[in-house]
Amino acid sequence: MSVRILSVDDSGMVRKAVRRAFAPFACDVVEAENGQIALESAGQTPPDLIVLDYNMPVMNGLEMLVALRADPQLKRTKVIMLTANSNPETVAAVGRLGVRDYITKPFEAETLVTKAARLVSLVPKAEAPAPATSDTATPAAPPPPI
Repeated sequence: MSVRILSVDDSGMVRKAVRRAFAPFACDVVEAENGQIALESAGQTPPDLIVLDYNMPVMNGLEMLVALRADPQLKRTKVIMLTANSNPETVAAVGRLGVRDYITKPFEAETLVTKAARLVSLVPKAEAPAPATSDTATPAAPPPPI
């Protein structure tokens, strides 16, 4: 079973960078451009980890966190803030809502992966078990000894 990561940011470039950071790992990265879309997505298929921006239109990161923590199905979801907002009051506010880590933009992919690996199991794709398929050929029997 692969890890499901929800990347929430109004910048398509940032979402792409998050997707690229996790590309070497057996995980499913789902994207949302604001908190409202992210909550709808998380409600349908809960993520293992949310990488969340703070400043977004429609529903910002703080509003999304409040709604996430109020939802019995999602309240224990692990969250990493990835934002340009480094205001100490903001850091404290999201910390009180259970944010596990905080990364300021611009960011290094390695930093994001390192912090995410503390919260979820990131398995390199080369080590991930191949999905079972029903059309896999049965291996041939070894030749008889001579």
